[in-house]
Amino acid sequence: MSKTLKIGIIGSGGIAGAHVKAYRELADVEIVAVADTIPGKAAQFIDLWQIPSAQAFDDYRQLLELDLDGVSICTPNVAHHRTTVDSLLAGKHVMLEKPMSVTLEEALEMAQTAKKTGFMLNVGFQPRYDPNMKIIQDVVQSGQLGKVYYVETGGGRRRGMPGGTFISKEIAGAGAMADIGCYSLDMALNAMGYPKPLTVSAYSSNYFGTNPLYHKEASRFDVEDFGVAMIRFEDDLVLNFKISWAMHMDTLGPTLFLGTEGGLKVTPAGKGPWSGVFDGSVGSISLYHDIRGHHTESQIPLIEHKKNLFHEKVRDFVEAVREGKPAPIPGEQIVRNQAIIDGIIRSSQIKREVTIELPN
Repeated sequence: MSKTLKIGIIGSGGIAGAHVKAYRELADVEIVAVADTIPGKAAQFIDLWQIPSAQAFDDYRQLLELDLDGVSICTPNVAHHRTTVDSLLAGKHVMLEKPMSVTLEEALEMAQTAKKTGFMLNVGFQPRYDPNMKIIQDVVQSGQLGKVYYVETGGGRRRGMPGGTFISKEIAGAGAMADIGCYSLDMALNAMGYPKPLTVSAYSSNYFGTNPLYHKEASRFDVEDFGVAMIRFEDDLVLNFKISWAMHMDTLGPTLFLGTEGGLKVTPAGKGPWSGVFDGSVGSISLYHDIRGHHTESQIPLIEHKKNLFHEKVRDFVEAVREGKPAPIPGEQIVRNQAIIDGIIRSSQIKREVTIELPN
């Protein structure tokens, strides 16, 4: 009989409920504590999700004093850094909601703390568990595209602006690029083996979020709802990244990988104002190449899956904790994702190209 894993949850907003649901579907996992900085909110969450055996805390540091195997960090973005570092130092494995942090400096300290303590820092990019993502990675890394020299990724929602904590720079750190842009970046970068970024030149705006015609919280909307960037990487590779929560357009196009021997086009699944961006599933994959001098387009069959991708990421974390395996999506890797977002924020503020400094 396997040992029951004891889990704590830090932050009791909407996403924390999805974590509870996923943990409940796994055998020998018990949620023993919930913490939230708003007095009484953790207790309300415990009542709502009917976890009577769990303790409630207004200070997450008290939760970390318990005998726990792991914690899910579901706080607003600005709290990711401190809660992650403190959790790792307290000897807990960490399942962290995206984005990793607000700044590159924070992400580096988080990854370094995981390395120093030997405890796991896993970042929750559930689209990785769409099996079609593995097909994309296999095609790109197989060499059949030749040398990949240009990648275009991102996407645009027609009208997909959230509210609440997502639209405050003080709480979220950034808007669309951190919220859904981190997924698009992960899809492209993971396919290529997470190359090292060197420079970023970016632009961002928030014409829709700050307009009462388009957002009911326009007066407090101070993050970007649109962003575009050109990112240079080692080995003479460039990435054109674009993202939006709102725009007068149906789509910003598919993800493209251009190589010297072939090209790959990936379209997202879903229709409607909230779709059209890689925060969900793959819609189609096409390979463009030449056979005997003739230009050929081949549709790559998708793997049909009925998996709950969110459940898969939590299950993978639990298995890694139980079996002492490395983090399924390690923070050390996602530092490069965060470095790009950090560079986009800096570049769009000063309106010129910036350099990304990463330690070896």
